[in-house]
Amino acid sequence: MSFDQAILVTGGAGYIGSHGVLALQRAGYRVVVLDNLVYGHRDIVDNVLKVDFIEGDTNDRALLDKIFADYNIGAVIHFAAYAYVGESVSEPDKYYRNNVVGTLTLLEAMVAAGIDKFVFSSTCATYGIPKTVPIPEDHPQSPINPYGMTKLMVERILADFGVAYGLRSVCFRYFNAAGADPLGRLGEDHNPETHLIPLVLQTALGIRQAISIFGTDYPTPDGTCIRDYIHVCDLADAHVLGLQYLIDGGASTVFNLGNGSGFSVKQVIDTARAITGCEIPAVECDRRPGDPPALVGSSERAIQTLGWKPVYPDIESIITHAWNWHQKRHKV
Repeated sequence: MSFDQAILVTGGAGYIGSHGVLALQRAGYRVVVLDNLVYGHRDIVDNVLKVDFIEGDTNDRALLDKIFADYNIGAVIHFAAYAYVGESVSEPDKYYRNNVVGTLTLLEAMVAAGIDKFVFSSTCATYGIPKTVPIPEDHPQSPINPYGMTKLMVERILADFGVAYGLRSVCFRYFNAAGADPLGRLGEDHNPETHLIPLVLQTALGIRQAISIFGTDYPTPDGTCIRDYIHVCDLADAHVLGLQYLIDGGASTVFNLGNGSGFSVKQVIDTARAITGCEIPAVECDRRPGDPPALVGSSERAIQTLGWKPVYPDIESIITHAWNWHQKRHKV
């Protein structure tokens, strides 16, 4: 599955991007990473990834032109984005500038350099409140926050660039990325942290006093929200398959990436208690506005078209790998 040109990975020092880099390296690709290190980690680049690294921003057109002139780039995998939903509501300008304008600048530089293959990290947040579960790719897209809207806008831009410039793209709409590299080299390390599994594990480590459960009266079996958790390594493997799909001449398309089954907040906490052997205090709180009872995606299209299949679909593996990483990262 080798490719004689390098792959530019934006956001490659971040959580999902760094796992994507490892997956590309395993598949025989040469990788160049561009990351502004706002949320990425330089120590991960230097000590684990060991790739050509450029610190910079996708809004910097001169830098992008230089990268495309200096490296033999054949395709771009675009992980770089701001992804805090609440912050996108309070600071939408920041999100539109980074996620939309930054991506547009990147695409313009690609077109100028004659690069026509683009793999994009989109999100299930483009769907908004689901009308059907599991959610298929043709579900209506109606985001309820600026973060989801920025991703949807990029999807529309990609469709237009395909018509105008022949740029072919694969958009992956993620559900809840979770877990960590099984060998413990990489994992989730956000500041601030907003995702359930790392928050639960930080509680197990004593970094937090308790985990909050937002709503226990949803129409679900145990009353708590259900979410589709997908192992970050399974996500990364899908990007390699999506890239190969484009190299093989595949037409632009969109794929959901999820497990196709969901786990409730209480299930996640109970599983973490069993794996860590820790009490993990939980506090029941009121619902958060806009939280749907269940978000579960159908990934049948990726399975059928790309031959993708999650290696770690069970919540036990996801939490075990994350727990091993958090203990190592926090020196327990």
